[in-house]
Amino acid sequence: MTELSGEHPAPGEVLWRPTPERVENSQLTAFARGVETRHGVRFEDYESLWRWSVENLEDFWAEVWSFFDVAPGTSYETVPADRTMPGATWFPGARLNYAEHVLRKGAGRGNDPVLVAVGEDGESYELTWDELTAQVGAAAAWMRRLGVRAGERVVGYLPNVPEAVVAVLAAASIGAVWSACGPEIGLRSAIDRFGQLEPVLLIATDGYRFGGRTHDRRELVDELAAALPTLRAVVRVPVVGPSGTGTPWAELVAEPAEVEPVQLPFDHPLWIVYSSGTTGLPKGLVHGHGGVLLMALAQGGLQGDPQPGDRGMSYTSTTWIMWNGMVSGLLHGGTAVLYDGNPMHPSVDRLWELAAEHRLTSLGVSPGYLAACAKAGLHPGRDHDLSNLRSIGVTGSPLPATSYRWVYDELGPDILLRVFSGGTDFAASLVGGAPWLPVYLGEMSGRQLGCHVESWDAEGRPVVDEVGELVIRSPMPSMPLRIWGDDDGRRYHEAYFDTYPGVWRHGDWLTVTGRGTCIISGRSDSTLNRHGVRMGSADIYQAVEALPEVAEALVVGVEQPDGGYWLPLFVRLAEGAVLDDPLVDRIREAVRTQASPRHVPDDVLAVPAIPHTTTGKKLEVPVKRIMSGVPVEKACKLDAVDDPAAVTWFADLAARRRSG
Repeated sequence: MTELSGEHPAPGEVLWRPTPERVENSQLTAFARGVETRHGVRFEDYESLWRWSVENLEDFWAEVWSFFDVAPGTSYETVPADRTMPGATWFPGARLNYAEHVLRKGAGRGNDPVLVAVGEDGESYELTWDELTAQVGAAAAWMRRLGVRAGERVVGYLPNVPEAVVAVLAAASIGAVWSACGPEIGLRSAIDRFGQLEPVLLIATDGYRFGGRTHDRRELVDELAAALPTLRAVVRVPVVGPSGTGTPWAELVAEPAEVEPVQLPFDHPLWIVYSSGTTGLPKGLVHGHGGVLLMALAQGGLQGDPQPGDRGMSYTSTTWIMWNGMVSGLLHGGTAVLYDGNPMHPSVDRLWELAAEHRLTSLGVSPGYLAACAKAGLHPGRDHDLSNLRSIGVTGSPLPATSYRWVYDELGPDILLRVFSGGTDFAASLVGGAPWLPVYLGEMSGRQLGCHVESWDAEGRPVVDEVGELVIRSPMPSMPLRIWGDDDGRRYHEAYFDTYPGVWRHGDWLTVTGRGTCIISGRSDSTLNRHGVRMGSADIYQAVEALPEVAEALVVGVEQPDGGYWLPLFVRLAEGAVLDDPLVDRIREAVRTQASPRHVPDDVLAVPAIPHTTTGKKLEVPVKRIMSGVPVEKACKLDAVDDPAAVTWFADLAARRRSG
């Protein structure tokens, strides 16, 4: 279907296998045996269980509901009312509350730690289940006194701290809709996200610490609040000092109150997350209480196989769906360690230090972090006590085979490497591991239960052992209810269903092997995805094209064969402007402060012209494919381009890079 560069190891090399005892004692085995008994089926292997789960979608999700005792005391009419995509309706008639399910895991475990907050300076403190529940109850009562009603939006401009967890659960408990981004996100990008939502409450930090520096956000928060005229209040979470105007966080949680979760329909909105498009405002994806809950129970409980005493940490930001996933991980009763800081400060092995200090059983990192550790010559298994560590989770971009080997060389043969890929779009993984499956070099172990994933060619035919478009053939409970503000559903349809009507096209290159394993080769669309944090090009353009010297810009993210990620920014300069070092510095600073410091371009290159379609849309996807080595004739149709010579310029640059 296309040509993709990268490392392709010999297929089938096994790096890890589960022991028979591990398989026997897994929740997945208990679940499968119950299904076999009730439905008269027999599962010879994981592939047969996966196949049953997608061919018998209604039965599978009803079994998940029963196995995890979802919403005891309530009932539902059907599972999905129909399988139409988009528009499938799940569990009509059921009433539940996501926050209630999270907090019920603390019953009888009041003094056990549930959250451990760790700052970049190493200072840490714990929050017990009783303390978390008390703070959620107090914050929810405060929100009610403010007049926050079910369906109204509460937004957070917050780092990865316990206050963010308390806030999302408090909002969810009363039926308010949560949305958040990290304080590393610039003012314009934050306004673009929150301004769409007409929020009634903003909970914001006064700053954050990263890389040994303190970043004061007090003035920015004032400007952000001024740009949100529907706000009734601003709550300040102190980090850098006096918190300025607004209600202090301490007041929010000062008055004790019981948690009184409102029972809501299955598809009542829980939160809004963002999967930025290439034009216009970021897409606000609305997820429902029931869909997120059910998917998190299935994936965390069956695919992840949690154990008593689990202590997990994923390096993440509130901007990324992995943070929401960390909150959902509390549904399984473990302890979440929240690290707020640079993962490589003061040294590259910072996360391994934390894993040893906090006795982590699981650690979630990016492919880039593993590559940096290998490049730095680290030996974490030798230099740190990682005796509690059972698994390493990796997502965000494709993991090269060399990093698989590094993990097993440095951490030993007993580590389970969980490499998975999914999406902000539906708050879930599509391909990854399972307790029954081995780990193959350079491959993800299999497709997730209930996720009808296939690889399709351009004609919509399933392919095996070759690269195709990742598609989802059947609905999943956590698919977005809608895109915020997309009243007629057109934007939703264009984002996912234009290519294959009635079938979700995800935007990843996928190979499904004959063994059922999966290989993700990168993005087939133009979303920027650095270190797992996605951002649309529109955020970059808004920052850069405001500079008088820049007439127009184009940005792409290109996966590299060594697992790296090249983020070049191409600029067509205004007449008379020169791309000298001072202008490059100003461009990078504009991206850093107005869009995201994690998406500052690696290179800024002047181009004679930016190519467009004949209707005026920038050719981001074709340029990305050309820079990845795809021939021009396969990347785009030149007769549909406004300036074919502009495309040729990029092809020449790609050829020079390959030969150089």
